[in-house]
Amino acid sequence: MNHLAGNGRLGIYGAGIGGKQTMKFKGSLIVVKDCRKALKFYQDMFGFELILDHDGNMELSGNLYLQEEKYWEQFTGRRVIPQSNHTELYFEEPEIDSFVKKLDRLYPDTEYVNRLMTHSWGQRVVRFYDPDGNLIEVGTPV
Repeated sequence: MNHLAGNGRLGIYGAGIGGKQTMKFKGSLIVVKDCRKALKFYQDMFGFELILDHDGNMELSGNLYLQEEKYWEQFTGRRVIPQSNHTELYFEEPEIDSFVKKLDRLYPDTEYVNRLMTHSWGQRVVRFYDPDGNLIEVGTPV
């Protein structure tokens, strides 16, 4: 069940025993080397805004969270594996040609997984890594 939280952000609640609210999905967290540099990338390319900055941990609009690698590794005791291709952030953009041109102009060293292509069902997509190796897919609306 979807609910707008008091702060106007979307939250998804799970039902626990007896239908009582027990948990809220807040969003996705990605690990980055430097929150400030990652923030600039996500602002430039996707229009995210900074909501909270907790020294190496940031909350952005759209329920995206950034955590610096040094904290992630300290908290979890595990190494970060960039370009692991295990998950991706997915966005839809009707003006995908303009998006790709902007990406190439602002971030010319971007590593692509696949350049702009068209799937058999007609959707145009591009996949690439953000500067920290997180996989991103941008496609036209389906």
